[in-house]
Amino acid sequence: MTIDPHQEKRGFEAEVKQLLDMVVHSLYSNKEIFLRELISNASDAIDKLRFEALSDPALYESDSNLAIRIRFDKEAQTVTVSDNGIGMSREEVISHLGTIAKSGTREFLSHLTGDQKKDSHLIGQFGVGFYSVFMVADKVTVLTRRAGLGAVHGVRWESTGNGEYTVENVEKPSRGTDIILHLKKDAEEFLDNWRLRSIITKYSDHLNLPILMPKLTEDEKVTEEWETVNRATALWALPKNEVKAEQYNEFYKHISHDFEDPLAWTHHKIEGGNIDYICLLYLPAHAPFDLFHREAHHGLKLYVQRVFIMDQVEQFLPNYLRFIRGVIDTTALPLNISREILQDHPSIAKLRSALVRHTLDLLEKLAKDDPEKYAKFWKEFGNVLKEGPAEDFANRMRIAKLLRFASTHHDTDLQSVSFTDYIQRMKPNQKKIYYVTAENFNAAKSSPHLEIFRKNNIEVLLLSDRIDEWVVSHLPEFEGKPLQSVAKGELQLDEITNEDVATKQAEEQKEKEQSQVFDALLKKIKAILDHQVKEVRLSHRLTSSPVCLVRDQDALGSQMERLLKAVGQTVTESKPILELNPEHTIIQKMREGLNEERLKEWTQLLYEQALLAEGSALPDPAAFVQRMNKLWMEMMR
Repeated sequence: MTIDPHQEKRGFEAEVKQLLDMVVHSLYSNKEIFLRELISNASDAIDKLRFEALSDPALYESDSNLAIRIRFDKEAQTVTVSDNGIGMSREEVISHLGTIAKSGTREFLSHLTGDQKKDSHLIGQFGVGFYSVFMVADKVTVLTRRAGLGAVHGVRWESTGNGEYTVENVEKPSRGTDIILHLKKDAEEFLDNWRLRSIITKYSDHLNLPILMPKLTEDEKVTEEWETVNRATALWALPKNEVKAEQYNEFYKHISHDFEDPLAWTHHKIEGGNIDYICLLYLPAHAPFDLFHREAHHGLKLYVQRVFIMDQVEQFLPNYLRFIRGVIDTTALPLNISREILQDHPSIAKLRSALVRHTLDLLEKLAKDDPEKYAKFWKEFGNVLKEGPAEDFANRMRIAKLLRFASTHHDTDLQSVSFTDYIQRMKPNQKKIYYVTAENFNAAKSSPHLEIFRKNNIEVLLLSDRIDEWVVSHLPEFEGKPLQSVAKGELQLDEITNEDVATKQAEEQKEKEQSQVFDALLKKIKAILDHQVKEVRLSHRLTSSPVCLVRDQDALGSQMERLLKAVGQTVTESKPILELNPEHTIIQKMREGLNEERLKEWTQLLYEQALLAEGSALPDPAAFVQRMNKLWMEMMR
């Protein structure tokens, strides 16, 4: 490798300058957080060394006693955080410290609200926690060397946080990283032994590696001897009754780089069965910015016999549970396990099944015992959980019980109605769960297909998320009740409305007479729309709208067609059925007699109106506008 020893001055990216100013001057309300961030980063560096050393033990360089060391110097006004982890090369220093949160800086800035408390919660989420050091330091020096490289490959990085930094090669005998903070005048509180120790105990007591500080004499003078400040015990390995809620919360923040407490967690130690493992799973309070990014990695931290193996292991949980954070520690896998071997290892399926079960247990308990917290979870992760019925057939019914929807039972778009809630409110003779799909809540709530249901006070689920129609296509029924779209097939509500025999006979006679009266009009409209609709018939579902489009029972819904087309799928389109409301004034006017040209114009307008009502795009918007303008001009004469 060619060494470039000269000092090089470089500028941060434009967005990074803005980010630094935000972090330094307005973001953090609690300055002590900087130490937690540095300790967390040092812990990650040591974990990475452990993992890489499994295949290359020489990376330990005869120093396998892994630790984080923290010391302060009152005369020099410095605090130094050191680790003997993996370290960084010159290229990695420029990449990691010169371009903050490469994939997340723009998203981070776009999420800032101006509320200091809320904005501070974003820091770990976007990977910019290191730069919290500039809250307390007017200059930061980083000395680092990557494990496996020679002493001459050390690197010094230095910045005052003013938009520029310098980088140069230096000699560094030991691997790892030293971060030296030159403290500001208003940050001298951190030049105190007990202040630093209290922060370590508060935030990092759970780390499974020692955090060392110089030992003090009785008169509080610093010695050359080091002592462990934290418990240095894997929190997940402790009995649940020995772990406090505050410790669970701080451990979550460490592994997730989140600043907010989790909504809930579940902790299990299984021994003596088919497979031994310990798991600690957390439910975050908010969704990460990259939850729906295809290239983003999610998953659990994997430990084998307390030894960290790798981060973000996705094999242990299905994709619809990718929001879960936590650790899995097992004896069922070898220490030299790799991501490739994980794919086929026989223990993975058993561990995956167990972790899914624990996660669904946690969600069910939260939904039952704390509906308010579950509502927060659903707002953040509901659309992810909706992927479950298609992805996890074995647990389809358990997932279905956790789903929430809006409905005509409420006036707001709050998704709070479960299938169980719906069934409990069903009419005495109702056999189906009715739903309508639309592009958004207002479109669903205003759908003409709901008119007959509102008239008879029958609840309908309002499905307005893009994924909803895909969800119900994989959930044909719930607890023996078929799911039925109100925009598909023939409606048979006579059993639900519970009309007496005389009323039913009168309705049947009325429908028979209407069929005869409107038969000629139906044929004319079918001839006009022959290439656009499969059939034209009188409607039993409309009470105030003149027309609506209905699909065959087994056909794709309009929303599903649009979704599949958007992702490049070939869709075999089926013609819809046009239904007319015989009680509506417009339909009656059309039957009474219009000349051929006006009947054609009105028919096209009504068809396009029906397309708009179901959320479909018009085939020729300009022609629609011209027809509307022509109609208005006729009315104004």
